[in-house]
Amino acid sequence: MSSPADPVPAADLARLHVAVLAWFDDEARNLPWRGGASPWAIMVSEFMLQQTPVQRVLPIYAAWMERWPTPAALATATTGEAVRAWSRLGYPRRALRLHAAAVAIVDQHDGDVPTALEDLLALPGVGAYTAAAISSFAFGGRHVVLDTNVRRVLGRIVRGEQFPAPSVTRTERDQAADLLPAQDAHRWAAATMELGALVCTARSPRCGDCPVADLCRWRAAGYPAHSGPARRGQTWEGTDRQCRGRLLAALRASSDPVPRAALDLVWPDAIQRERALDGLIADGLVEAHPAECFALPG
Repeated sequence: MSSPADPVPAADLARLHVAVLAWFDDEARNLPWRGGASPWAIMVSEFMLQQTPVQRVLPIYAAWMERWPTPAALATATTGEAVRAWSRLGYPRRALRLHAAAVAIVDQHDGDVPTALEDLLALPGVGAYTAAAISSFAFGGRHVVLDTNVRRVLGRIVRGEQFPAPSVTRTERDQAADLLPAQDAHRWAAATMELGALVCTARSPRCGDCPVADLCRWRAAGYPAHSGPARRGQTWEGTDRQCRGRLLAALRASSDPVPRAALDLVWPDAIQRERALDGLIADGLVEAHPAECFALPG
């Protein structure tokens, strides 16, 4: 039996590619940022999908793209409009960064999402993962795209691990690069992502529906339990993030500046509320107005 440290044999690698890509052809969800979507549509989806489930993204994405179908359209909006339209997706600084990226695309790239990886990386809010994803899905680039789902799929198939390490390791990235097919690497990225989202899930993997169950080293080893640090879910109740969300929701609900007294009603802990409000102002998500009133940025 192969060790998890062994590379995938060439014959198995070819079978892996064929089986996963064929499964993707048959089972991929019909998502609006697939099937010939514009580079801008793909870029918007990548910003919205960061740490946010697809079902939460879909309605807000549809409204966003109807309102701002191009970078130029978003660039003419105010940052406050972008934050308001971001609604309850969470991590609203992404809205500010997407707006700043749209302005940069208009100013530096004639309104077209750039194709070069280095130009993508230079855009506000675009890190290594997002640049690789945009290049792959919008322009057919050949890059390692390691989101949570892909990391889990490859970790189980190649290393026999139930879950990957908390952060991407050099070994993990090198193994993912070795697994890239010579052709259709962008489809491979999308297919492994979809396999992790629909079949090779974190809590209840459906191994009977997996197209490469016979190649999976985690399955072959008898599904060994995760041996690394305990995986902890993100807390939400009572956190500063929840408080910030409540404050932003109150501001989004009003077209006029909101008095401090009204904001005091949305969160009972005065110290935490003030800390959250100060943070929102520092992040550029909220502006202070005269008479102790606050609003989304203009």
